[in-house]
Amino acid sequence: MSALLVNDLKGLLDEYVSWLKNKTVLNEIDNDWVEIVTPSLDSHNDYLQIYVRRDGSNYLLTDDGYVINDLLMSGCSLDGTRRATLLKQTLMGFGVTREGDALTVRASRADFPLKKHNLLQAMLSVGDLFFTHSPQTPNLFWDEVIEWLEMNEVRYASRIKLPGRSGYDHMFDFLIPKSKKEPERLIQTVNAPDKGKISDVLFKWEDTREMRSSGTVFYVILNDKDKGLPSSALTALKNYSLTPIRWSGIDSFKEHLIA
Repeated sequence: MSALLVNDLKGLLDEYVSWLKNKTVLNEIDNDWVEIVTPSLDSHNDYLQIYVRRDGSNYLLTDDGYVINDLLMSGCSLDGTRRATLLKQTLMGFGVTREGDALTVRASRADFPLKKHNLLQAMLSVGDLFFTHSPQTPNLFWDEVIEWLEMNEVRYASRIKLPGRSGYDHMFDFLIPKSKKEPERLIQTVNAPDKGKISDVLFKWEDTREMRSSGTVFYVILNDKDKGLPSSALTALKNYSLTPIRWSGIDSFKEHLIA
């Protein structure tokens, strides 16, 4: 049964990669720049775009300041010490630099796919970390999750990069090591769950699961403070053997995360 499931999931993963390729659109902006329209959606349900130009024998890839400027226009200041540190950690984890307000990477022909992947993941991660923050909200969702973990004395490492069988690295928010009672646990937080973010989580898991021990459990903590969660998101996570956790019900998983 497990062999059949593995083959089925491999087929689904191949279909995802094919979908990713087919849904990516290239537009020539001028003689220097090409726009890559990706199928990944931002918090406004708009397609994220990456701009590429030659940089000598290499390539420069950038979001042209879209993510950070969108956050600033939405009222989310990035000047606070905690937020600035979290932004820096997130970008460093993906090997992305901030040049002014632009998120940028430089790539050779050989590592172009990996660098493009890392830039897009950084754009999604930064947007998801900060987008729903407002002056009336005292903490970022990330901070609330950390406070809960530390209040309950959960042992964890944060912002862990793990390799996938595709050759791409993936960033996971938290890793709780194996104990006598529980297997290794990976945790991803999703601040504003939508189809695009859930698809990215599924790809991340399917690409890395074969590289982890067979007992590794993947928990996805979903922010349901401000609105309900789409049933399709919960169903998709469960179908891929992930465990969704509503933030409002996280205490019911306490014994599995503390052990």
